[in-house]
Amino acid sequence: MIYPAIDLMDGGCVRLFKGDFNQRTNYDVPPVEVGKAYADAGAQWMHIVDLDGAKHGKGEQAELIIDIAKNSGLKVQTGGGIRDLEQIRRLLDGGVERVVVGSLAVSNPQMVKYWISEVGPDKICLALDVEFDEAGTPFPTLRGWTEKSERNMWDVMDDYMGTGLKSMLVTDISKDGVLQGSNVELYRQIRTDYPTIELITSGGVGSLDDVRDLKALSPAGIIIGKALYENKFTLEDAIAC
Repeated sequence: MIYPAIDLMDGGCVRLFKGDFNQRTNYDVPPVEVGKAYADAGAQWMHIVDLDGAKHGKGEQAELIIDIAKNSGLKVQTGGGIRDLEQIRRLLDGGVERVVVGSLAVSNPQMVKYWISEVGPDKICLALDVEFDEAGTPFPTLRGWTEKSERNMWDVMDDYMGTGLKSMLVTDISKDGVLQGSNVELYRQIRTDYPTIELITSGGVGSLDDVRDLKALSPAGIIIGKALYENKFTLEDAIAC
């Protein structure tokens, strides 16, 4: 399943280079129209990140995201700045299909486990945005990729295995926005070690060959953002390849 993605800041679509808020590209296309175009191209899902929320620790684009969910014709999963159950319920009640939880999934797992029990394991997706230490071990980053967790990704994933959690989104942030290929080996290891998790990959897709490499792993989803904005290939071709 291809998940076309948009990142929102200040009510518009943007992309960051390697997660750096100072290396931002603005796209002059209304977000709702982007969603409609993706639906017309054959997408079923859309991935939306509230970058203002991720940076400032509170959801700031909720109304726009709900508008997209109601009017795009797509199922929407969204995250960025999710900090309490009320936010999650507001998004779900507004038509969002699934809420993505990042930093708090690492820093406050007990709270996130409670949220999973309250809204259901199919309504929460954990997002682990990772960077690697010198030994090649992935560590989640926190608060809009500005801090690094003390626990590695494998420990964090193990901690959620008894919750019924269904989906997990993993991004190698060194690949994000670069268009030079995804971390296929990381995703292959996750698929091997955690076969019951519905893995969604993110970051690095710059060509249809990159899409094919990921599809060979049979993930639940492949997020594609910048490559579509910059017309490296069409969404129709990504779905078909």
